[in-house]
Order: sequence, then C-alpha cells, then structure tokens
Amino acid sequence: MEPTVDPAGEPIATSAVLMASSKHIATFCRAENMAFLNCKKKDQNPEKCLEKGREVTSCVLNMLKHLHQTCTKEMDAYAGCMYYNTNEFDLCRKEQEAFEKACPWNK
Repeated sequence: MEPTVDPAGEPIATSAVLMASSKHIATFCRAENMAFLNCKKKDQNPEKCLEKGREVTSCVLNMLKHLHQTCTKEMDAYAGCMYYNTNEFDLCRKEQEAFEKACPWNK
C-alpha cells in the first residue's frame, strides 16, 4: 500500500483513504458538504458553487491530515486493508475497529 501522505505531509486522498475515513468526513465536514449541496440545488451552473466545493475539499484534506497525525498506524492499516480488498468494508472490520477506537468519528 502506498503511504496515505506525501513526503511533505499532505494527505493523498485515494479511494481507500476516503472510504476508510468516510464516517469522519460525514461528521467533521457536514456543514461544508451541506452548503455545497444546497448551492448545487439552488443553481445548476457549476461555476456558482466552485468556492463551496473548495471549502469541502479543504475540510476533507485538513481532516485527513489530522487523522494521519493522530492515529497514523491505525489509519494506514485500515486504508491499506481497504486498498488490498478493493474497498470491501466487510473484509477490514478488525482494522476498522482499531482505527475507530484510536480516532473516534462520533466525538
């Protein structure tokens, strides 16, 4: 599995990393996601919601950086399992449990 951050410490948002942290994204970036979705609902012109989209992206990347700094080993193990098993949650429950214990999403 490739590392979840680049040499500069910036998160690499692969599908496995995003799937592994999906509960965290849903919780911590809820306001940004809702603002983006509401913008899209009000105006179908993609240009009108670019700033809201940037806010979502920024929130997710900041949250991934925080997760990597807080629970590196558990996040890497869970994302690695998800990568190896083609993002099948059922095959990575042990890693998921360790990750969610080290970095609870519902705090």
